[in-house]
Order: sequence, then C-alpha cells, then structure tokens
Amino acid sequence: MTQPVSIPSLHIDVRSAQLEDVKPLLALEEKAFTGDRLSRRSFRRAITSLGSVLLVAVGTEGLLGYALLHLRQGTHLARLYSLAVAPEARGLGVAKTLIQACEKQAIKKGKNLLRLEVSDVNLNALSLYRKMGYQEFGHYDAYYEDQTDAIRMQKVLRYSADEQISRPLSWLAQGTPFTCGPASLQMALSALHPEYQATPNDELEIWREATTIFMTSGHGGCHPMGLALAAQKRGLSAEVWLSEEGPLFVDSVRNALKKEVIARVHSRFAEQCESSSLPVHYSVMPLEQLISAFDSGALAIILISTFRMDGKKSPHWVVMSGYNENCILVHDPDYEAKDDTQNPLDCQYVPIARSEFEKMSRFGQSRLQATLVLQT
Repeated sequence: MTQPVSIPSLHIDVRSAQLEDVKPLLALEEKAFTGDRLSRRSFRRAITSLGSVLLVAVGTEGLLGYALLHLRQGTHLARLYSLAVAPEARGLGVAKTLIQACEKQAIKKGKNLLRLEVSDVNLNALSLYRKMGYQEFGHYDAYYEDQTDAIRMQKVLRYSADEQISRPLSWLAQGTPFTCGPASLQMALSALHPEYQATPNDELEIWREATTIFMTSGHGGCHPMGLALAAQKRGLSAEVWLSEEGPLFVDSVRNALKKEVIARVHSRFAEQCESSSLPVHYSVMPLEQLISAFDSGALAIILISTFRMDGKKSPHWVVMSGYNENCILVHDPDYEAKDDTQNPLDCQYVPIARSEFEKMSRFGQSRLQATLVLQT
C-alpha cells in the first residue's frame, strides 16, 4: 500500500519494492555507497522473501531511496539492514520517512524492537537516529569494508519498556550442528572466567563429556547434568533445574538399545552430580527466579525448542544475556552464513517475548524444561 508523505517542495511515496525496481535500486546503490553494496541477487531475494521487507521511496523524478528490513523469525526483533538515499535527495526528509515506514512495518509484523548499525563517521545519520529515539548499545571495530567502526543502535517500538538489563557477553557460534550446548557453556565460561580460552577443541571435549550419546536421529545432544558437570570441572558453580526425573530425550526413540543407552547415561550423570554435590532440582525454575539469579551475577543456559524459530522440533541450548519488561534476551550459538539476510549480530541479545519464551522453553511430548544456573 502506498503511503504518501508531503514535505515542502517534495512529495514522497513509500511502497513495497517490485522486481522491476531492481535496476534502479542497483543504480542507486552504486551512487550511494563506495563499498558494502547489495547485489542484484540480494535485492531480488529481499523482494520475494517472507523474512524481509524492502521499501522504496519514489518521487516525481524517480527512485529517491530505499530501506531493507530483515525480520528474525520466532522473535520480536527486526533489523534495518540497509538504508540509502539518492545524493540529490539528501537533506529532504527521505531517510526519516523511510525509517518511520520501517517502524510501522516492523510493528505490523509483530516486532517490537528495531536494531541497526551505522558507521561512526556518518554523523548525519547518527544525529537523525538519535532524534528519532534510537539508543546506542554496542560498538564494533572495523565492521565495514573501509574499516570504519559500527555503532549499534536500537529502538523499542509500540510500548515504553523499562530500561534493558543486559550483561557484556562474548558471542560464539557453535562449530558443528550438534554442539550448541558446549558453545553456550563456552560463552558463559568466557564471561564468568575471563581467563578461560574458548577453543574448538574444548568445544568438542565438552560435547564428549556431556553428550547423551544418542538422540532420535543424528549425533547425541548434551544432557543438562552433563553440561553442569563439565562447567563444574572448569571451575564454575553449577545448579540444574529439571522438570522431570527420568531419562531425557527418549519420547520419540523407538530403538530399544538406544533407549537403554540413553537411560544408562542419564543414571550415570545423576550419580556423578550426587557424588560431586552438584545440586539438581526436579522442578521448573520460575522466570522471576531466573531473572533474580541473573541480577545477582549468574548466567543461565536454557534448553529451548527451535520450532517457533525455524519450524524444526529440535532441542537447542541458548544463554540468557539480558531482559526487559517484556522480553528475555538470549545469545543463540546457532549461526550459518547462508546469505546476506543473516548476520552474527542477529544472534546476540535476541529479544523473545516473555510469553513466547515460556512456550519455547518446553521441549518434546513431556514438555521438558531444563535450566543450568552458573556462577563463580
């Protein structure tokens, strides 16, 4: 739908981009940027993808600018990936109009947090974002092709939330499809023990120590007690909260031998926790208690189901990295650089609505909930 906006001496229409816009978009990209340019394929993907919104600002003289918005599935996060204004249209309100249109689109898509990156030397853009209510929350050295730094900014949409509470937490991508638990533990170790060096070898070693050996298919996943024991071995104090006492991850296992092995591994982990005085609470950790532990300096590794994020019913470990009045923030180690719609920054401080988080943190037919609370 076209959104007409009147500005003195200039009329702007903002609409969704069409495939016939690709050629003028490429010409604008060439004029607007000296590096980090989007390709023809990127523009075509943005126009056809359900996970992106590409808006164009059009005047009587043609294309004035565009804004590309990426939507993080299963979360309330939107990201302003790219914004460009034709040199001849700068200073006429095109950028502000596009940003306002992006905010409306983000809200329409159910998102309530909009993030962006901007070069620290782009003073005009920084000034505009600040005037529009965006706040700085991160800085990245040599982020762009020309080696300039990036400032991360964000704005809460629709509601006025309390101040975000978060923890400086280094992010790590899991090195394999089955090591989300070890990568999450390495993030916690790096934050709580700054001298700890996260290495690919230790990631695999943690997996070897913590794995259930079997899953319904593929490689074994990490058992919460196994991860807690690995954390304790590396100098952290650990507690486990489990919603059930029996062997985990056996709901969909049909093979009798697999069931038996999973049960034996579970029993052995339980014995090791008892002998090492590692507390295991067979109950659900209330969200408010989780937040209280975070406020006291602890970090939590939480088992979630990824169904709301990628449509797959897989157990997955993430690290709680903050919260606000409406959301829980997590560091997600699952990152795969498939195309330019994905960025490691999108895996950090991912906002998940509290109501959604409580649904996501239940896995399988038994609605298993598992949380590890770690501290020094």
